[in-house]
Amino acid sequence: MQNQTQKTTVVVLGASGDLTQRKLGPALFHLSKTGALPDRCSFIGVARSKFTNSEFHTFLREGLADQSDSDWQEFTGNVDYFAGSSTDHETLAELDAQITFGCGEKDRDNRVYYLALKPSLYADTLIALAESGSLNETNGSRRVVIEKPFGTDLESAKELNSLAHTVLNEDQIYRIDHYLGKDTVQNILVFRFANSIFEPIWNRNYIDHVQISVLEDLGVESRGAYYDTSGVLRDMVQSHLMQLLALIAMEPPASSTPDALRDEKAKVLSAVRTVDSTYAIENSVRGQYNGYLDEVGVDPASTTATFGAVKLFVDTWRWQGVPFVLRSGKALERKTSEIAIEFKRPPQSIFGDNDEARPNRLVISIQPHEGVNLEFVNKSPGAGSNLTTESLEFHFPKGEIRDAYERLLLDAIIGDATHFNRSDEIESSWRIIDPFINAWVSAGRAGLKPYEPGSIGPVDSESLVGEGRKWVTGDG
Repeated sequence: MQNQTQKTTVVVLGASGDLTQRKLGPALFHLSKTGALPDRCSFIGVARSKFTNSEFHTFLREGLADQSDSDWQEFTGNVDYFAGSSTDHETLAELDAQITFGCGEKDRDNRVYYLALKPSLYADTLIALAESGSLNETNGSRRVVIEKPFGTDLESAKELNSLAHTVLNEDQIYRIDHYLGKDTVQNILVFRFANSIFEPIWNRNYIDHVQISVLEDLGVESRGAYYDTSGVLRDMVQSHLMQLLALIAMEPPASSTPDALRDEKAKVLSAVRTVDSTYAIENSVRGQYNGYLDEVGVDPASTTATFGAVKLFVDTWRWQGVPFVLRSGKALERKTSEIAIEFKRPPQSIFGDNDEARPNRLVISIQPHEGVNLEFVNKSPGAGSNLTTESLEFHFPKGEIRDAYERLLLDAIIGDATHFNRSDEIESSWRIIDPFINAWVSAGRAGLKPYEPGSIGPVDSESLVGEGRKWVTGDG
């Protein structure tokens, strides 16, 4: 249709939950405030709670730290609430009719459905959306954003992918991992492929090993019931850490198109070595912080790991033989997410033994000290050849880091799938992690290391890094 105008509706299913109040509402508000949203973009919250529009607006405002009355009034003028179940196709058909009625004859009716729901509701919600006619693209695009976790193992991820593909095309499915929306994570691509000085040494000839750490200083808090059925591998390693590995290890994409980037990430994940249970036990460390069994919602006899470290290998020409050591945990001494690339030592030292001289390291800090740090060896002033390690550092300016959900919500609205997971990436990630999960479940409490809250975690985990090597934890 010529001269067709665009109208965009963001529908959040499960809108009375914590995710909407803490993340989605503030992200949409800031996008609206800065003028980043398309013209004529509205927001509808759907949940079973019996909110009025005004009550829903109040609920959203409680999640915001900064807003003026004028900005808020302008935003909420485009925000409505619709009470109903996401798994009831009749409710969704009524909502579909309401949205359609609000569009003019010349409007292209574009929609984003965001599943801010329990994962157990994903399948029934997708079926209900299809049965209600809400996914019909006759007069506009239909995109569905699905939160992690996408499945609980390889088999369940395949089943969910299969179901999603019966009602949606792959280019309509936006599997969100908020780590991919972080500026510091997206900067990995810029750092690698916009600078020529690192690419010649970004391989097995010069890199000794790669460490990827996502550490948290808090325990499970109110998420005990969920976490006890998930554990550190499902909650963090299969998603966030595997994506960081893919960005570090991928080959340069042929272009900046979404599928060119995701093709390369998928190739890397498919090349990660599949392991058996013996390898999984011998090349991983798991721990549980003291006091975890007393958390609300946690089984008093639980063997769920709150700390995990695994050693992986990427069987490609570039990375053959280079260990990728991944760790994540809760109730640790600090909150930090970073990638440390440790380079090999020179083949021969001409300066004698010097314990102060460390291998060159490149540390990419995701949070909280967002930036890049390159460590190199330098001569100390004075007589003799005393060596010391110095640093070149860059930190992102404070206050300029955007919330990841802002970027990803806007990408979903405009149809840019670059920083969303594709089905083959999801399935490859589960293929890699499943053997470790299964081996840990079979082992039960055997090998589950206790550690004190506020510590570095199980000391045994350093053995995975290799003899004479240590975990790198930058102090910013």
